[in-house]
Amino acid sequence: MEETITQLKSFLSQELFTLFDITFTSGDLVAVPLIYVVGIWLMKKLAHIATYRLRSSGASADTIHLFKRLFYIIAGAILIVTTLDVMNVPLTAFAFLSGAVAIGVGFGAQNIINNFISGWILMWERPIRIGDFLEVDGARGTVETINTRSTRIRRVDGVHMLIPNSKLLENTVVNWTLIDNLTRTSVRVGVAYGSDCKLTARLIEQATRQQEDILTEPKPVVIFDDFGDNALMFESFFWVNATKERDLRVIRSQVRFTIDELFAEHDIVIAFPQRDVHLDGTLQLVKPSRNT
Repeated sequence: MEETITQLKSFLSQELFTLFDITFTSGDLVAVPLIYVVGIWLMKKLAHIATYRLRSSGASADTIHLFKRLFYIIAGAILIVTTLDVMNVPLTAFAFLSGAVAIGVGFGAQNIINNFISGWILMWERPIRIGDFLEVDGARGTVETINTRSTRIRRVDGVHMLIPNSKLLENTVVNWTLIDNLTRTSVRVGVAYGSDCKLTARLIEQATRQQEDILTEPKPVVIFDDFGDNALMFESFFWVNATKERDLRVIRSQVRFTIDELFAEHDIVIAFPQRDVHLDGTLQLVKPSRNT
């Protein structure tokens, strides 16, 4: 047994090569992957435990996401420093290399660095959070994750969209749920000329109040909007708690169904384009003569 231990120690202490005046042994090459395997497993285990406790305490998804990012960066730095210390490699040995990398990054990776810094700003200041409903360049969707380079959004049609973090900071972004989920929407309807306008307004208001998803405060408002070309135009404005575009469309659809039912009960006709054609009977058709 002692002979085996002696042989193992001799193998681990065997010098293999020298780099930057630092001698590397077999033990160093065995220790490095072992440290990394154990270190990465320990990092994931601790991150899982911490994340579970944060969720149990009621922390938001953004707080958990930011904590995991910071934890992995700090733990990764500790792991690298520990590995270098085991190998007896001084940090000054990487001074030249780090300077060269910094110059290369400065010239060739400006956009990457910009998006990286923007990602940390988004996670720290939280102008955009996981679960928020955004409108960016006409596209609407829910934020699923904020990565260090880009933010992943699931659009209302189910398609995932990756947006560079710098774009979310440098361009105009509509965050529908930044403060709360309170959203105003409206339904327009036109009725035929000759309809009772006051009755029409009451029926539209009744249709909005019958919907459980529509808030009573602020109160729904019905506006007699305009004398249209083919209809008397009414518009109902109401507030809902909605986090997705699909919710708004469903609520508007329910209001339209109810309006159609109430109008049918009270003989109010929903207008459609019409044209009156007047023919002058005094006109005579003259058959052209043919010269022979």
